[in-house]
Amino acid sequence: MNKERKVKEIADLHENFSKAKAVIFTDFSGLKVEEINDLRRKLKTVSVNYRVIKNTLAQRASEGTNLETIRNKFIGPLGVAISFTDPVAAPKALTDFMKEKEMLKIKFGVVEGKTVDAKEIKAIADLPPKEVILSTLLGGLQSPSRKLAGLLYQLIARFGYVLEAVRDKKQ
Repeated sequence: MNKERKVKEIADLHENFSKAKAVIFTDFSGLKVEEINDLRRKLKTVSVNYRVIKNTLAQRASEGTNLETIRNKFIGPLGVAISFTDPVAAPKALTDFMKEKEMLKIKFGVVEGKTVDAKEIKAIADLPPKEVILSTLLGGLQSPSRKLAGLLYQLIARFGYVLEAVRDKKQ
């Protein structure tokens, strides 16, 4: 790889690392080229990019990003899954692929600016989808207001019943 290409690759990686919501590093040792291409296709369906990178280029590209603190971990074969939209998409897709191909191993990553290890990435992958979490939260927030509205309705209804009883008694 000539110097110009390396500089372009570092700049491209740096930009990707800076914009990413989640960056997951994997060890792809033992996977065949077809299997890596299959992984790329599956990740592409959830808007996640996967590429094999050189450690030295990754170290240089990580300067000035959230990944700078983990650059000393860039050792051995290194594949990187980068998600720009959904921070949970990459961990979910990678763990699903790992069920099929046990050769793929998650090393570590950065999700929403926080450094995470393989166990934490698997825990993130087990989270329910964002829509389910938001609907559960919204339901929890609406519950007290619904109960208050029901209580107020009952108070007004009871007051009406008392007034009706008083009217009937006076007649």
